[in-house]
Amino acid sequence: MTDHTTYDGPILEIDNLSISFFTRLREIPAVMDFSCTVQPGEAMGLVGESGCGKSTVALGVMQDLGVNGRIVGGSIKFKGRDLGQMSQEELRDVRGSEIAMIYQEPMASLNPAMKIGKQLMEVPMIHEGTSKEEAYQMALEVVTDVKLPDPKRILESFPHQLSGGQQQRIVIAMALMSKPSLLILDEPTTALDVTVEAGIVQLVKELGTKYGTSMLFISHNLGLVLETCDRICVMYSGETVETGSIQDVFDKMQHPYTQALFRSIPLPGADKNARPLVAIPGNFPLPHERPMGCNFGPRCDYFEAGTCDKGPIPMSGVSFGDRHESRCMRISEIDWDAPITVAEQKEKGEIGDVVLRMDDLKKYYEVSANALFGGGKNKKVVKANETLSFEAHESETLAIVGESGCGKSTFAKVLMGLETATSGEVLLDNQSIGSTPIEARDTKTVSDVQMVFQNPFDTLNPSMTVGRQIIRALEVFKIGNSDDERRDKMLNLLDLVKLPRAFSDRMPRQLSGGQKQRVGIARAFAGGARIVVADEPVSALDVSVQAAVTDLLMEIQREEKTTLLFISHDLSIVRYLSDRVMVMYLGHVVELGTTDQVFAPPYHPYTEALLSAVPIADTSVEKKHIVLEGDIPSAMNPPPGCPFQTRCNWKSKVAGGLCEKDVPPMKTMSDGLQIKCHLSDADLAEMEPVIKIAAE
Repeated sequence: MTDHTTYDGPILEIDNLSISFFTRLREIPAVMDFSCTVQPGEAMGLVGESGCGKSTVALGVMQDLGVNGRIVGGSIKFKGRDLGQMSQEELRDVRGSEIAMIYQEPMASLNPAMKIGKQLMEVPMIHEGTSKEEAYQMALEVVTDVKLPDPKRILESFPHQLSGGQQQRIVIAMALMSKPSLLILDEPTTALDVTVEAGIVQLVKELGTKYGTSMLFISHNLGLVLETCDRICVMYSGETVETGSIQDVFDKMQHPYTQALFRSIPLPGADKNARPLVAIPGNFPLPHERPMGCNFGPRCDYFEAGTCDKGPIPMSGVSFGDRHESRCMRISEIDWDAPITVAEQKEKGEIGDVVLRMDDLKKYYEVSANALFGGGKNKKVVKANETLSFEAHESETLAIVGESGCGKSTFAKVLMGLETATSGEVLLDNQSIGSTPIEARDTKTVSDVQMVFQNPFDTLNPSMTVGRQIIRALEVFKIGNSDDERRDKMLNLLDLVKLPRAFSDRMPRQLSGGQKQRVGIARAFAGGARIVVADEPVSALDVSVQAAVTDLLMEIQREEKTTLLFISHDLSIVRYLSDRVMVMYLGHVVELGTTDQVFAPPYHPYTEALLSAVPIADTSVEKKHIVLEGDIPSAMNPPPGCPFQTRCNWKSKVAGGLCEKDVPPMKTMSDGLQIKCHLSDADLAEMEPVIKIAAE
C-alpha cells in the first residue's frame, strides 16, 4: 500500500475510460472516452444531467459496476496504481481506507438497527485494528468535527432519531474516519433543505482543507459546484464535453452544451418576460441511439453537416486557461460572446382581481403520543399552520418558500380540500371553501383549484394511455358533450403543453420525466383551472428540462389568466418567475411582499439566511455567508416566542428576551412589505444586501 506521505503524483487519473452494460440484447455504452485527473487536495466537480454517466464513473472508480457492467477501455489509476489490476483483497483495503464514497440518500448508508457510535467505531476497528476505547475516541472526534451538537448523545442514538441533515453529517463522519485520500460525493445534498445544504457544503470544504482530502463531487447543480470545487468536468451523454478550472469554464465556456446549460438556469436579476430562459431543444439521446459524430449535434445551434457528424470527436486543448479542453470541432468559428437571441418578448398579463383570500387560517393535527399501542390518552398537537393571511390575484404568481416542515404543503392540502382548516377562512371568489372537504365540493370548485405535483412519476396511472388520462379528467370535470368533443379538447391540451398529438396513444413509461410533468400540467388545466398549486413542479427534473417546464407554466398562465401558487425552495427560480413571495417558517408566514422587496433588504433574519444559502452559478456574484446553527425545531414542540429564535443571528439586538417570550407581530413597512419580527425599524434599516453582483 502506498504511504500517504511518499506519493506526490495525481491522486486519481482516469484515462480514456469506457464503461458498458451488457443486456441479453446488446451492449449499452454508458461512458465513452472519459478522462480526468484529480491532484492532491483538489476538488473536481462532475456535472451533467441525469443519465449522462457521472454516477457510472464514480462506480467505476469504486470498481463496483455490478454483474452487467464492465470497463471496456482505458484505465483508472489511484495514486499511480491501476485499480483494474488489483485483487479483491487489495481493493477491499483501498476502498474503505483510502477511497470513501458518500451517497445521495443518507439512510441508505446507515444500519437502522445499530447505534451511531457502534457504526462509526466499526470503521477503524475493521480497517486498522484499533482497540474499542481508541475507536470510541476517534468517533467522538469526527462527530465533533462535523459540527453535531452533544456528540456523546448522538453516539448513543439510532439513525431514525436524527434529522436528514444530521444523518448526512454522520455519513460524512463515517467516510472521514479512515482519513481517506479521495472522497467521492454523489449528489450528497439533493435530499436536504437549502439551509442544511449550505451547512454541509461549508463542512465538506472545511474538512477537505483540514484533512487535505481530494474530492470528486458529482452534482447537477452548477451553483453548488462553483461553491465547492476548484475544477469542473461537464458531461453529456457518456462523454466529457468540456473541462477546466471553474473560472475558465463558467466565464469563457468553449462548448455549445455548456453554453446551453447556463442559458437554461435563472441567474440573479434575470427577468422572465425580457430574458426568458432558453430551453435546450430536443431530448437527451438514449445510449443505443446516439448520433454519429458529436452526441450533442442534433440539439446544437452551431451544428454543421459534414463537419460535426463525420466520426468520433476528440477532446482538444483550448488556447487559454488552465488545462482547459473541449470536445467541439467548431470552437474557433463560434462567436462565444454573441448576445442571446431572445424569442419574441412576452408581455406580462394584467394582474386582476382577488381570486383567493385566506384569513387567519390555522391547521392543527392531533397526534396520540403512542397511538401505535392503543394508549391514546396523551394527545399532542402539531401546529402545521399558524394564522396564515394573504390574498392572491388573477394572473399572479405567488411563490411560497420555506424549508421542509414549514407547512407549505399542509396549506396546499387545505386549499385543495384534502384537509379541512382547524379555524380561519379560505375564500375562493368570496365563497368559503376551507371547511369543505374535496368529496363535498361541487365539480366547478374542484376543477377551479388544481395541483401539479413534485414527482411526475407518481401522478400518472401506469396502465392507462396519456390521452385516456386527460379524457378521464375532462369527464370528471363534466367538460364536453360527447367522446369526440372530449377527444378534440384532449388533443388541444397536448398542443397547449407542447407535446406531439401522437403521444395520446403512449403509455407513461414511454415518456421522459419532463414529458410526464407536461401531461400532469395538461391534466391540471383540463377543467380550466382558476388556481393551480404547483408543488415543487421542477425539482425532480433536469436543469434543461426545468427551463422548458417553467416557461410552459408561464405561457399557459399568460393565456389562461391563471393564478399560480408556486411552492418551492429554489429561490433562483422563485426570483425569476414570481410576482410576490411569501416566506414560511414552522407554520408562520414570516415575510410577505413583492419579489423585489423580498430579495432586497430589509429582510426577516430567516429570509436573509435562506438567500445566502442558495448556490448561484455565477462567478460575478458576491454573497454574504450566513450558515444557520442547529436544525429546524419540530412543529409538535415549537419553541416559545418567535418560531425562529433558536437559530436567529440577530436575536442579541432585541432587549428584554422578547424573542423567547412573545410571537412577534406582523409589521408592515412603508412600502407594504410585511415582516414578522421583533427587530426595530432602525435595525432592519441597517441590513445589507446578501447578493451583490460585482461590477464588470
